[in-house]
Amino acid sequence: MKNGLNIKGVPTSEKTRELAESLNIPLLKIEDVDSIDVTIDGADEFTTDLQLIKGGGSFLLKEKVVASLSKQEIIITDSSKKVELLGKFTVPIEVIPYAQNYVLGQLKKLNGNGKIRLVDGKPLITEQGNVLIDGDFGLIKDPAMLADQLIRIVGVVEHGLFIDIATRVVMGADDHTETFTRP
Repeated sequence: MKNGLNIKGVPTSEKTRELAESLNIPLLKIEDVDSIDVTIDGADEFTTDLQLIKGGGSFLLKEKVVASLSKQEIIITDSSKKVELLGKFTVPIEVIPYAQNYVLGQLKKLNGNGKIRLVDGKPLITEQGNVLIDGDFGLIKDPAMLADQLIRIVGVVEHGLFIDIATRVVMGADDHTETFTRP
């Protein structure tokens, strides 16, 4: 506790946990928390009405659980991440391994093109033991509808569309910052 603050972190990856521990930041496990006051995170892209694509770093499932537990989800980003419509960045989709081919086929039915994310020529396996598919849907006119369609596909564990979750985005530009708040 410093200056009256009692801060505990909830890491969304093993790498973040290790870094926090090296800095002596007290941590809690996600499964031991039923509410989080504030989460501060980044995004792969965002719209001014605070629809986001996140999970490019492959931790989208834990990130979404932590964000959903949070009273405030504050996104810190730069102006390169601001878009009119989501879809410049692919949508990460976490999938159980034995359903990956089925899910790839279902993405085509949604006019999407999915590719299994590879690391050193092999499928990237998440900390939860799942496979990541990067879904390209072009510009996404209705992200809420796509989010609903994706989560209904058998084998999809979660996706990187964060719809109505963020409460604020603080965007740094060359000589100023802009803040966007959920309507």
